[in-house]
Amino acid sequence: SSNFNMPLYEFLKKYALKLEQHVELKEYCQSIGIQFICTPFSYKAAEELNGIGVDTFKIGSGEMTDVPSLVRIAKFGKPMIVSTGMSTFDEIDRTYQALSSRNVALALMNCVSEYPPVYEDVNLAVITEMKERYPQAVIGHSDHTPDIYTCFSAVSLGAKLLEKHVILDKRQPGPDQLVSIDFAELAQLVDGVRKIESAMGNEKKVHQKERSIREWAFRSLVSTQFIGEGQILNDEMVWSKRPGTGIPSHRMDEVVGRKAKRDISENALIVWDDLE
Repeated sequence: SSNFNMPLYEFLKKYALKLEQHVELKEYCQSIGIQFICTPFSYKAAEELNGIGVDTFKIGSGEMTDVPSLVRIAKFGKPMIVSTGMSTFDEIDRTYQALSSRNVALALMNCVSEYPPVYEDVNLAVITEMKERYPQAVIGHSDHTPDIYTCFSAVSLGAKLLEKHVILDKRQPGPDQLVSIDFAELAQLVDGVRKIESAMGNEKKVHQKERSIREWAFRSLVSTQFIGEGQILNDEMVWSKRPGTGIPSHRMDEVVGRKAKRDISENALIVWDDLE
């Protein structure tokens, strides 16, 4: 991108963390209650991370198809979160079989390895398919869009994990700048996800807070004119109005055609006792 012209190898050499810095990060994470997770890009790196007590391995999309390495990493007995960018279902199937058969706690992330992706390539409904296809895995969404909308949608489709790049300041140059959200947006993301999770129920009922509203918002049958004792009620004499405390308007057919037992004044809620 135009904001970043250092070769990636030079960038990584300059900014790579030493193992003791990972230890420092891990200890800081523990002190504030954050789980320390790291991505090894080789088996050797996984061995080193295991040595310092990482409790979960994140596997990038590039390593997703490298079954021998993944199987060996699985032997550490730690949960594995595996991204599935730039791969086919057949390839994910192979990795899923290899890891789920070894009883490793496994998460698979729906992912597109574009930085940032074209929205048409995100294909969020793949999450639904992955949930059916990989029942023993937790399904998540690894998101490289520069905003938070697709994450909200992923959660509503059943994603249980989200991966998002964050940056301290979006004006800061760097290879991830275009695909990162800042910490204010991260706070919005967490807030929105928690609200969406609360709102995901599937029960259709009259809720406690709706009951008092029902009483005035629903409609009852009302006389539109004076109706004398002995008159037969017709369509012209009756209509629906708020509140919903009288005869419900959907029972109109049971009222029209009946005879008035007594005088009914105009604009009155009709009651069953008014009718023969």
